[in-house]
Amino acid sequence: MSARKRPLEILLLALPESAGSVLYGLVDVLNSAGTFWQTLVRDEPPASPLHVRVVAVKRGAFRCGNNIPVSPDVAIRDNPNADIVIVPELWLGPDEHLAGRYLKVQTWLRERYRRGAYIYSVCSASLLLAEAGLLDGCDATSHWGYQQLFEERYPQVRFRPEPNLCFADADGRLVTSGGATSWHDLVLHVIARHVGPGEALRISKVYLFKTHDEGQLPYRALIKSRQHPDSVVRECENWLGRHFAESGAVARVVEHARVAERTLKRRFKAATGLTLIDYLQNLRIEKAKELLERSTTAVDDISASVGYEDASFFRRLFKRRSGLSPARYRRMFRPIHTAARNPA
Repeated sequence: MSARKRPLEILLLALPESAGSVLYGLVDVLNSAGTFWQTLVRDEPPASPLHVRVVAVKRGAFRCGNNIPVSPDVAIRDNPNADIVIVPELWLGPDEHLAGRYLKVQTWLRERYRRGAYIYSVCSASLLLAEAGLLDGCDATSHWGYQQLFEERYPQVRFRPEPNLCFADADGRLVTSGGATSWHDLVLHVIARHVGPGEALRISKVYLFKTHDEGQLPYRALIKSRQHPDSVVRECENWLGRHFAESGAVARVVEHARVAERTLKRRFKAATGLTLIDYLQNLRIEKAKELLERSTTAVDDISASVGYEDASFFRRLFKRRSGLSPARYRRMFRPIHTAARNPA
């Protein structure tokens, strides 16, 4: 660990929508850098390399998500010094944007970045960075559930649902992270970059953290309900839900709809955001995921049962949609289902 004249100043931004588990998880882990491992192995710990404080709009105590109490150390109007600002996850619905909210916070974030601070966000907090304009023209990520919101509300941001960490600028001063526990990946990145890779490794061992090298795609739901007024498309969705594994499903659903194929495909994409073939493939892959999680059925047999006689094509499609091969997906998720059925 390189010596420093002073600890790095880290501010964790707390808002009423903040997820307390992420906020205080970051407080704990960042304050442990440079000291916790050393204490466990009975080395003399050096001075802490990080000075971590919670910043809020006002100094007064308040409660954040799930009624968790927050007592800020400092307010943004105090103009606190910050080498690093981290915005933890926000409890927001998948259709809930931040237009018109936290304008002073947005100005403060832009100013911190302009002055050279590193800005990091966890999960949905990237919505605040997007609203502040910090992500315009940049790659960014968040929880996969916010992809549609980003595409509709922030089309100037290049949303990427697959990575756990996404670097918006060339020098890595603006980094977004994915779904909720991606803060583990983020905090290890922060410690590795600003304290040292060796300390990040020690922290990962202390807290049993692992990086999510598989990314977010294995966790993503491929089929999500989307409210729309097109009754013909809704009936097609229902029909495909019952008949997705059958041969010629696209041609048959067009016949079922009694609408010209070109017209139906246009209306389907407008209503659901997906083409007919993409929707069908997502249904098939979601069913395959369920079978991999719950059974020991051979992959070739699962392929046939969801509508793909060509198992090699199925494997390629599955990996493209889920980020993993069927075998690796099963290794990751089947133990969860097995544990639920066979408690210790």
